[in-house]
Amino acid sequence: MKISIINGPNLNLLGKREPEVYGSLTFEEYFTSLQIKFPTIEFTYFQSNIEGELIDKIQEFGFSYDGIILNAGAYTHTSIGIGDAIKAITTPVIEVHISNTFSRESFRHQSYISGNAKGVILGFGLKSYELAIQSFL
Repeated sequence: MKISIINGPNLNLLGKREPEVYGSLTFEEYFTSLQIKFPTIEFTYFQSNIEGELIDKIQEFGFSYDGIILNAGAYTHTSIGIGDAIKAITTPVIEVHISNTFSRESFRHQSYISGNAKGVILGFGLKSYELAIQSFL
């Protein structure tokens, strides 16, 4: 099984950025723990602060992987392009958020991804990614 985890803007700052919301672990540290916990899954990880690069990766993995776990960060609420990219591919996508976006500012309640995703997991911290992985098993 091949699963790609794609993270959007500012998620490169996990472990430093608002630890009360996002925790103190870097994503790279967490990614290593996922690889150990799920040794039979071939994972790829990509992070970018650039919308077009995220779309490129969705398209790259979107016809050959078993699943994509996408945390598009703030682009969730603004990017019709990312939503369209998900709609165009055959690989199922799980939208993931570390925080509960519905308990935050009202602009975070809108998602251009959810309608095209297989499912949405939010509010469970980094464990949201593990729950998404389990949805593909």
